[in-house]
Amino acid sequence: MSQDRLNHALTAGGLMLPAEGCIALVGAPGDMDLGGLDPARCEVIQTFYPDHATWDRRGLAVKTVLDGAYAAAIVTLPRARDLAEDRIARASVQAGLVVVDGAKTDGVDSLLKALRGRVTLDGQVSKAHGKVFWFAGGADLSDWRREPSTLASGDVTAPGVFSADAPDPASQALAAALPVSLKGRFADLGAGWGWLGREVLRREGVTQLHLVEADDTALDCARRNVTDPRAVFHWADATDWTPPAALDGVVMNPPFHAGRKADPQIGRAFIAAAARVLAPHGQLWLVANRHLPYESALTDSFRQLTEAGGDSRFKILHAARPTRHRR
Repeated sequence: MSQDRLNHALTAGGLMLPAEGCIALVGAPGDMDLGGLDPARCEVIQTFYPDHATWDRRGLAVKTVLDGAYAAAIVTLPRARDLAEDRIARASVQAGLVVVDGAKTDGVDSLLKALRGRVTLDGQVSKAHGKVFWFAGGADLSDWRREPSTLASGDVTAPGVFSADAPDPASQALAAALPVSLKGRFADLGAGWGWLGREVLRREGVTQLHLVEADDTALDCARRNVTDPRAVFHWADATDWTPPAALDGVVMNPPFHAGRKADPQIGRAFIAAAARVLAPHGQLWLVANRHLPYESALTDSFRQLTEAGGDSRFKILHAARPTRHRR
């Protein structure tokens, strides 16, 4: 969210929040400046664990879903259009005033256009390459509601989760490159909706698999898709998660975007986390886009590194014997 945009709407754009009642901050990032908002009146709705945990440390009430009635809901647009529509539709049912904030790159203009004629806009402002607009709650936007869906494979996914339409090709490439037999305790860091984790559990010798995922919605899907009793699910930031005991292996298809910008540092943080949670003999299998520069991070954290497969799009990297052991 652009706090400049929201502050401008509140101070000069005519946006007036109700004087009393709870204000839901739907999808608000953890570093959001509350500006003139009273923290005691705010309840954050956040399913992304790092942001959820940050709000909790800041002392605000924080949940994963809208719960009850609100005087107002301020919706920060996510990148996924279907998830944005769902959040607006739910806010319209549960809040007296709906405020939508988004950048042009997040589709705020097309959402505003789609809402015209369906709701009566009470106001809008443009600032910082985006818009804030608002309208009274109660409009029937039920056709915008999005529930988890079932793929032809029988897998359950949900709006906004990574690769919601099908297994990610990079994960498929990694699964194809894994040995037919794996031994011991494993983790899938950034497990998504569970497809890769289930492939790991097909390998003979795996005694336990920790599926670690920051997106609570994706993890809920994983729980439905991976029913093997050896699976253990963790809603956590993979970069600082610690297993109950050192692991024999890690697999991962790490994210490499922060918003719309590529950020290889995220993948490097995943690599450092893998080295930390592995036993001295542990092994890591990682898939990445061919152009991403992860080899130096891997050689810094592991004694052995080989390329185990891939094609023009992806590389499968196998690292072993971490030099940075679990704390």
